[in-house]
Amino acid sequence: MKIVTGWREVVSLPGLGIESIRAKVDTGAKTCALHACFIDEFLRDQQLWVRFGVHPRRNREDLLVECEACVSDRRSVMNSGGGREFRYVIMTEVWLGSLRQCAEITLANREDLSYRMLLGRNFLRGTCLVDSELSYVLGKKPPRRSGEMK
Repeated sequence: MKIVTGWREVVSLPGLGIESIRAKVDTGAKTCALHACFIDEFLRDQQLWVRFGVHPRRNREDLLVECEACVSDRRSVMNSGGGREFRYVIMTEVWLGSLRQCAEITLANREDLSYRMLLGRNFLRGTCLVDSELSYVLGKKPPRRSGEMK
């Protein structure tokens, strides 16, 4: 059974330490994208990793979450301005309401954009129906871990 989402929702990225981030649900985007204000690459156990910073709240530069993830790819992606850019691609778990699934996420500087994250078709396909008239169908608070009290 598919879940219904609005055109924007709140998600969690527990593997990155991001409890709550507002995401634009974008059926026009092939891949999910996450704001990264800096990206530093390094090697760990002979694999390429990135350390990056996320400002999960727009206009809150004082709130910074530092993340680390293994790089699964680096590829050319169409940006919001219609140009192409190379981006790091990581895999991490995304929580949206009761849905918990891993997704490929590209890292991009989204400083000037309204939403710090995009949920693309790679995450939505087969799991979600998007109602473009609605917002925050699944609530404005972060998804809860199973077993947590309300």
